[in-house]
Amino acid sequence: MLESYFKLSEHRTTVRTELLAGLSTFLTMAYIIFVNPSILSAAGMPHDAVFAATCLAAALGSMIMGLYANYPIAMAPGMGLNAYFAFAVVQGMGFTWQAALGAVFISGCLFILVSLFKVREWIVNAIPHSLKLAISAGIGLFLAIIGLKNAGLIQGNPATLVTLGDLHQPGPLLAIGGFLLIVALEARRITGGIILGILAVTVASIALGYSKFSGVFSAPPSLVPTFGQLDIGAALNAGLVTVVLTFFLVELFDASGTLIGVCHRAGLLDKDGRLPRLNRALLADSTAIAAGAVMGTSSTTAYIESAAGTAAGGRTGLTAVTVALLFLAALFLAPLAGAVPAYATAPALIYVAILMTRGLAEIDWEDLTEAAPAVVCAVTMPFTFSIAHGIAFGFVAYAGIKLLAGRAKEVPVAVWVIAAVFVGKFALL
Repeated sequence: MLESYFKLSEHRTTVRTELLAGLSTFLTMAYIIFVNPSILSAAGMPHDAVFAATCLAAALGSMIMGLYANYPIAMAPGMGLNAYFAFAVVQGMGFTWQAALGAVFISGCLFILVSLFKVREWIVNAIPHSLKLAISAGIGLFLAIIGLKNAGLIQGNPATLVTLGDLHQPGPLLAIGGFLLIVALEARRITGGIILGILAVTVASIALGYSKFSGVFSAPPSLVPTFGQLDIGAALNAGLVTVVLTFFLVELFDASGTLIGVCHRAGLLDKDGRLPRLNRALLADSTAIAAGAVMGTSSTTAYIESAAGTAAGGRTGLTAVTVALLFLAALFLAPLAGAVPAYATAPALIYVAILMTRGLAEIDWEDLTEAAPAVVCAVTMPFTFSIAHGIAFGFVAYAGIKLLAGRAKEVPVAVWVIAAVFVGKFALL
């Protein structure tokens, strides 16, 4: 049955290879079951319910990707947008987490529409490559400043805005040790380096008496506190238009980039360099976003860590299905997740930030009309503590600089439209 459904022989793989590939992918991305509840609880969301929603959204998204699109791509709530959800939309703008979930749901529905009507290609292809790289790098810098803050390595200062934290406290010291461990493990190509680093800091914190240990296994926590709590009416408020647009754009670029990148490494692209069944993969992604919002978590997306599974030989959706089943099993780890302090997950945020900022190297630094808007976009995100503001400044800067430099013809229509929307948004503030 597995052979005929997933076409294992056609993809030159076996059930054993696919199962091991799924395990490899899960271990590299399992950190999200600890990190996501930690971040979203900062928005006032119930920690245990978010833990359950994270596991279920990851399981559902990966299952749909595996069974419907037959790709070895795992899914889970995405890094970056969860931080934007908690720290920018809820804490920064003052919206409720229910309204923020509504915005995620609407962005997922928009994603479904552009996938069904094949508008995705026009939008993705129209956005300049430099801005795509800048958005990813900016989100990385945004994660970095949140990670440093959660670790206690930086803190507010009325004179300098930000300054060094108190290094005599255990949190910052344990976070530094965790970061060094994660980087070392990843450099040695040890599978699951991020989650091992998180667990090592947690164990040390418990041993030193700074964290409370309540066990490892228990019955799955209730999803009731977050299930169906999204407020779509509040999300339709004019103040959340930019938030919806931000969720939508980042989801679109993130999903497309990850799908193409992982499948390219796995040799799953056709002779023209295109991804067969791309629309199925995107529909799986967008459906998971909407479903995740209903369950009670921020945007679900395809994970670049899926490359760990394809490196282990995964070539079909059976790899993704394996990941889904492992996330369901992880539902029984709620007590362990509750024992993980913020400074244990902070090193993971900083490490992911490093991975996301690599794209800056690909920017054409000789062309100021490309480099300047990219830097504006990336740098504005952490300094305004908002992914949305970074994207807005990036698009407006791109259009404005090209216009004043006499190169307006190089600006795609989509960029003019998005820049105009952001200008109108700021004008109405």
